[in-house]
Amino acid sequence: MSSINHKIVLHTLGLLLIFNGIFMLFAVLTSVYYNEGDEAYQIASAAVASSFSGFLMMFTTRDHDKNLKQKEGYLIVTLGWVFMVISGMLPYLFTNSISSITDAFFETMSGYTTTGATILTDIEVLPKGVLLWRSMTHWIGGMGIIVLAVAIFPLFGIGGMQLFSAESPGPSADKLKPKITDTAKRLWLIYLGYTIVEAVLLYFAGMGVFDAINHAMSTLSTGGFSTKNASIAYWNDQPLIQYIIILFMFLAGTNFVVSYYGFKLNFKKIYENEEFKLYATFVLGFTIISGVLIYFSADLGLSSIQHPQVFGELESAFRHASFQVLAVMTTTGFVTADYTLWTPFLTVLFFGLFFLGGSAGSTSGGVKVVRHLIMIKNAILEFKRILHPNAVLPVRYAKRAVNSDIVYNILGFFILYMLSFIIGAVVLGATGLDLKTSIGAAASSLGNVGPAFGDLGPVDNYAGLSDFAKSWCSFLMLIGRLELFTVLIILTPFFWRNR
Repeated sequence: MSSINHKIVLHTLGLLLIFNGIFMLFAVLTSVYYNEGDEAYQIASAAVASSFSGFLMMFTTRDHDKNLKQKEGYLIVTLGWVFMVISGMLPYLFTNSISSITDAFFETMSGYTTTGATILTDIEVLPKGVLLWRSMTHWIGGMGIIVLAVAIFPLFGIGGMQLFSAESPGPSADKLKPKITDTAKRLWLIYLGYTIVEAVLLYFAGMGVFDAINHAMSTLSTGGFSTKNASIAYWNDQPLIQYIIILFMFLAGTNFVVSYYGFKLNFKKIYENEEFKLYATFVLGFTIISGVLIYFSADLGLSSIQHPQVFGELESAFRHASFQVLAVMTTTGFVTADYTLWTPFLTVLFFGLFFLGGSAGSTSGGVKVVRHLIMIKNAILEFKRILHPNAVLPVRYAKRAVNSDIVYNILGFFILYMLSFIIGAVVLGATGLDLKTSIGAAASSLGNVGPAFGDLGPVDNYAGLSDFAKSWCSFLMLIGRLELFTVLIILTPFFWRNR
């Protein structure tokens, strides 16, 4: 393969920095509206710094070769996320809301990767402009993931994304050009539309305008940043707010193409979508299991957050069960209860949900339901292949045979995912964290969940970690969000060889 076209990489990164700077203006306007004079000026300075840097990068590379090859694609996706994070740190640093560069990098990486882990111990004292920017990093990251899933990952051969591509109303690896833009626009409109609708519903359910906008952005991006120290537990006395968030967490964890089919009234497509049916079954099944166990034998774990009961113990048990199942499974990470205080069985169950994830083509993290589905089908077929070694037994998905390369890619992805988790936990353990905290932080960071276990549970935060541990968790967030291969491949020596 030929040498890397650095100019097109830098030109695209410059465009992303300008894009970031423009979005910061919304935070500036928020600070102006709430009369946060100094903060408005400081965030505006961050916006100018980001945009000017991007303009310089684009101007100096304006004569770039527009032929984008696969190597440049990997670099643009990975470095694009890193550059956005570095740019996104500026509002925190300029306003001194977060003074440490390591902490600001962690918080911003957690935002763009829609992880929702935080180092902030008192969120409510932050300026409104900074809080809005914090939520916007989620929303921008979620929007970016939709684009990657539609247009980029299928071309890179990321296991599972080819299947999503085949199901999408637009592009696939062999029919790209005009339809990528059309499909991305449709999905962006759905993403934006859901965000607006949820914000309006939360407002009429009793949330303030500012809180409603922030939580809508966090929900649809499956991020989990809240404007309150107690997260959604702050509204435990307002069940309607929590039910609205439950609904939109479910939608955010669903392939956005399924929503597109719903708006087109093509319910047959939805019914035939195997991943959606398994996703819905998982949500329902785990909610019933959790709700029953909470009702009969568990402490809701709310005493340290907010008083639980409104309509009765049964309703409260199933509301918190469904909320936390979806919050963990879709990797949103919102909190209404400390699920680590529930029964040991539920603690193990929720740890398992860290590895499940939502649907491909959604904003959720994790392994993704479609990959689990393909691996389960392949495992069952292995028994048949042992009994009938000469039979041709392909894995079938959506009534079509799945290419063996995709199956191998998914299996390779899962092995690499588990290796990354194990190595991640070992490295965190070497920093002095106990076993439960180490494996919880590794699984949560890699899966972009947010809350973990041990000292990093739902009512705790990551402030107590060492700078190295925070940096390592940031790296795990990045590789987990960008589907492992996209980042790790640029760390290999053969990627940089000029052939």
